[in-house]
Amino acid sequence: MAVSTITEIIDADLQKVWNVVTSLDDFRWRSDLSDLKIISEKEFVEYTKDGYATTFTITKTEPYKCWEFDMENENMTGHWKGIFTGINEKTEISFTEDVTAKKLIMRPFVRFYLKKQQTRYVTDLKEILAKLTAEE
Repeated sequence: MAVSTITEIIDADLQKVWNVVTSLDDFRWRSDLSDLKIISEKEFVEYTKDGYATTFTITKTEPYKCWEFDMENENMTGHWKGIFTGINEKTEISFTEDVTAKKLIMRPFVRFYLKKQQTRYVTDLKEILAKLTAEE
C-alpha cells in the first residue's frame, strides 16, 4: 500500500475548482486521458492515452467540500479523497490517493508513480482554471 497526498492553493474560487474537478462531461483538460465513459451515476471509466482503463466508483460527495471514490484496474486498487476549502477568492485542494499494487513487482514504484500523476493532475487543473478565468 502506498499513500500520497498533494496539497495546493489554486488561484480560483471554490465553486469553479469543484465544478472542473467533479465534472465527468469534460475531461479534455486532462493531459493524461484519451476518453472517459460514464457507466452510471456513481461509476465511470477513464482511459489513458495508451488506452489503459481504470474504473472509478464514487463513494462520497459533499458539494464544495469533499469528493471520494474507489478505483481499480488490472494493476492496482485504491481510494482517492479530495478535500476542497475556499480561502477568500482562492481554493485549497488536498488530494490523497491510497493505492495497493496488485503485482508484487510494481509495489516499490507505486509511491513515485502516484506523486508523478498527482503533480500532472494539479498542473493540468491550474492551467484549465487560468484559461477559464482569462475567458471571463
